[in-house]
Amino acid sequence: MAKNLIEVEHVKKYFPIHKGLLNRVVGNVKAVDDVSITIREGETFGLVGESGCGKSTLGRVILRLQSATSGAVKFNGRDIHSMSSKELNKMREEMQIIFQDPFGSLNPRFLVKDIIGEPLKVHTKMSSSQIEKRVIELMELVGLDASRRNRYPHEFSGGQRQRIGIARAIALNPKFIVADEAVSALDVSVQSQVINLLMKLQREMGLTFLFIAHGLNVVRHISDRVGVMYLGKMVEVGETETLYANPLHPYTAALLSAIPKPTPTKKRNRIVLQGDVPSPANPPSGCRFHPRCPFAQEKCSQVEPALTEVLPGRQVACHFPIGMEGGSDLNSLK
Repeated sequence: MAKNLIEVEHVKKYFPIHKGLLNRVVGNVKAVDDVSITIREGETFGLVGESGCGKSTLGRVILRLQSATSGAVKFNGRDIHSMSSKELNKMREEMQIIFQDPFGSLNPRFLVKDIIGEPLKVHTKMSSSQIEKRVIELMELVGLDASRRNRYPHEFSGGQRQRIGIARAIALNPKFIVADEAVSALDVSVQSQVINLLMKLQREMGLTFLFIAHGLNVVRHISDRVGVMYLGKMVEVGETETLYANPLHPYTAALLSAIPKPTPTKKRNRIVLQGDVPSPANPPSGCRFHPRCPFAQEKCSQVEPALTEVLPGRQVACHFPIGMEGGSDLNSLK
C-alpha cells in the first residue's frame, strides 16, 4: 500500500460571527469541525457533499490558503500549519490548486504565457527564454495550441481556460493538487475531456489529487477513494466502488439514490430527505444528520457518532450503519 502523502488530523476551521457596535464575537460558523482523513501518494481522493458542507474550506485549509482553527495537516510527515513563511513558500512548489471558476481564477490583464509562467518566475531562477520554452511544453501537454500563448484569457473557451489553469498548476511539477470543483462550471462534454486530461497527467506525472465535486458520477469515474461530508463533518470514507455499491451512512445512501439512471423504467429505492440543511453556526446536537435521517433514533439526537472503521478500509460516523448488525435497513423505506 502506498504511503500517506497528506494526513489531516482533527482539523477545525471556525469563522467568528461579529455583532454590535463593539464588533463582539457572538458565535462561530463551524465550516470544518474535527475532520481527520489521509490521502495516499498517487491516489485521487474524492470529496463530496451538499453545498456549504465545508468541502472547499477543507481543501483550502489543507493547502494553508486558510489557517486552521485547530488541528494539524501533515504533508510528507511535516505539519504545514507550523511552518515559517520561508518553509511554506518552498512547500508551495509541491502543493497546488485548480480553482472552480476557469475565468475568475485567471488575471484578465495577463497574457496566457504570463499566467502559466508566473509560478516559474516566482519559484525558479529560469531565464525568460527557458520559461517561454516551458510554457510551450505545458500548453502542449494539456492540449492547447502553444501558438496562442500571446492571447488573453477572454479569447479562450471555458474548457480551454480550465486547461490554462491546469497548466499553471502543474508548472512546478507538484506532488499534490487540490481540484476544487474543477469541472462543475463546464459543459458535460467538456467535463469528460478535462477529467480524462487530469487522469492522464496523474499517470504521467505521479500526481496525487484531492478532487472536490458535486457530481457523484464524475467522482466515481476519477476517484480511488471517496469521503462524504455533511455540515462540516466527515460521515463516511471508503474505496470508491465499495462505497457506491454498499453505502453505510444514510446520507451517503440518499446522495447515491439521487443519481439519474440510464434505465428510467427500472425501480429505484429513492431516499428523499426532509427539511433543509441546518446552519453550521448552530448545528444540531448528537449526529448532525439526525433531523433529516429516516432511520434516526433517540440516541442519534443525544450522542455524536465518531468516524469509526467498521469494515476493512470503511469508516462511517453512524450509530446504526446500513446493512450492519443492529443497523438500518433500506428495505424498510419501500
